[in-house]
Amino acid sequence: MSATVRIKNIQIGGGNRIAVQSMTNTDTLDTQATADQLKRLQLAGCDIARIAVSSEAEVNACAAYIGKFDMPLVADIQFDYRLAVKCAEIGFDKIRFNPGNIGDESKVKYTVDACKAHGTPIRIGVNTGSLEKEFSGMSKSDALVASALKHVRLLEKFGFYDIVISVKSSDVKTTVDAYRQLAAKTDYALHIGVTESGADERGVVRSAIGIGALLIDGIGDTVRVSLSGDPVKEVAAARLILQEAGLDKDYCEIISCPTCSRCKYDLKSAVDELKAATKDIKKRVKIAVMGCVVNGPGEASDADFGVAGGASGKAALFERGKVIGTIDVADIVPTLLKMINDKIADDGNN
Repeated sequence: MSATVRIKNIQIGGGNRIAVQSMTNTDTLDTQATADQLKRLQLAGCDIARIAVSSEAEVNACAAYIGKFDMPLVADIQFDYRLAVKCAEIGFDKIRFNPGNIGDESKVKYTVDACKAHGTPIRIGVNTGSLEKEFSGMSKSDALVASALKHVRLLEKFGFYDIVISVKSSDVKTTVDAYRQLAAKTDYALHIGVTESGADERGVVRSAIGIGALLIDGIGDTVRVSLSGDPVKEVAAARLILQEAGLDKDYCEIISCPTCSRCKYDLKSAVDELKAATKDIKKRVKIAVMGCVVNGPGEASDADFGVAGGASGKAALFERGKVIGTIDVADIVPTLLKMINDKIADDGNN
């Protein structure tokens, strides 16, 4: 089990719930746009938000965000250690940097001393694009791990252990290989993700394969899905990955069959209506919307309840695989919604 790291009001590692991260892509100096985006991220369920800080003016702008949100804020620093020091001083909840980009050891020590003084954790973020030349003869995954561990040892040299590590590549296999190696070699908390994964469906699929493989292996304490575009979509994608990996169970899960000619009702419309009506549910409920009785109650026997279409505008209603009645297909959505609400109410009273 990885070590626990406290980041403001949440803890990662140590068996705690996996946290979802994202990063603002507004101009950090535009305090209105950045604050609005941070609000949207928080409302979407983002647990930790990161902000790029590239100048002293941006440090000063970030003072407007500190303490204004329930979610911890992380300063993303490249090259200038003085910005990391100032970000720790103004109250950022974590600093992310690659010590290899900061400069000589004395500059890293200044950063570490500031983070110690303010109780600020550090994420060592190593990407394939920032690997040192000394590791050029290794495979990318081996080099990522070697670089990360080198920087861990440097922080440990200065007595700093409040560490999170990430080793990211845009290549899924490289990313997975690197994290598996790292998890075997260290107990520090791991931030996982596939960097520069792209946009839309391909970016989500690439992230789901990489992040999902690691989560199923029991690797990862916090995640980010890196997508081009609106970062709120990153949060939604990360939540889905956690749900499908079985690590976030507080939602209404809807399963449905792909349909064939045996399906005699508009199954897709029923699923869409149910998804819209249940999107804000934060309790564990599993329902099935199946096209026919061939793959209905039996195939979906682990669902709390569901329906399977039949002939003449009727559908079989079942609970835990057992048929309990027959309803009109027009009543599928209202019937299932009532059963969902009744279950939630009953669970709340028990």
